[in-house]
Amino acid sequence: MSTRTSPWPHGIPCWADVSATDVRASGAFYSAVLGWAVPEPDEQWGGYVTAAAGGQLVAGIGPLQGGSAAWTVYLATDDVAGLAARAPEHGGTVLAPVMDVGPLGRMAILADPSGATFGLWQAGTMIGASRVNEPGALTWEDLRSTDPGAARAFYGALFGYAYDPVEMAGPDYTTFRLPSEQAPLGGMGPMMGSPDGTGSHWLVYFGVADTDAAVAAAEAAGGSLLAPAKDTPFGRMAWLADPDGAAFTVMSIEASQPAPDRSG
Repeated sequence: MSTRTSPWPHGIPCWADVSATDVRASGAFYSAVLGWAVPEPDEQWGGYVTAAAGGQLVAGIGPLQGGSAAWTVYLATDDVAGLAARAPEHGGTVLAPVMDVGPLGRMAILADPSGATFGLWQAGTMIGASRVNEPGALTWEDLRSTDPGAARAFYGALFGYAYDPVEMAGPDYTTFRLPSEQAPLGGMGPMMGSPDGTGSHWLVYFGVADTDAAVAAAEAAGGSLLAPAKDTPFGRMAWLADPDGAAFTVMSIEASQPAPDRSG
């Protein structure tokens, strides 16, 4: 099992959460698809819940606060205030200012120059996900951008990422990584099959033991299939939406290429 107890290094995708019209119903859906254990919503935290797989935290679910349901990826930092202040200098927008989340940590919500929303997380007692690269846990993140070049410049300025092209993934798609590491953390590229009218966004990938079984469970629980399951050099994948329309991907962890090393 790939678990972690210490804070994630600066720039590593460390958490993801989804907005939902009904947190309980959303929890039931993801429990059916990904095997999560989801507690009852706690009003102390505004109805937000943290889901677990294998006894370790993997992702969050929170009430939809206007707009459309979507997944948000959080990037780790040891200076959330500093990054939030610098983001506008590079074309970003602060959507929700820096706030303390009790003793758990500090966060902010930003948008990159093409409009993709993402979060910043500075760990306190909560590091973010403590289980990754396993069934039910995050395995990959893609930025689908209307302007990949501008996006790479923006994230590179804030996090110092290095970028590597992936020939088999098509033009203008790269992986991103910490300069001191060789393992990729995720990808950045064009919209890559997103429906017309879709804005720039981050797409989360969750590991599953059986992609086809996860698709069947999603459809039975009220989700929809956005793109059929297919075999890729990185594992068998399927693009799904939950009952609220939030898009995500499931990815077989029995892949010919290992999942990214987030050890930092």
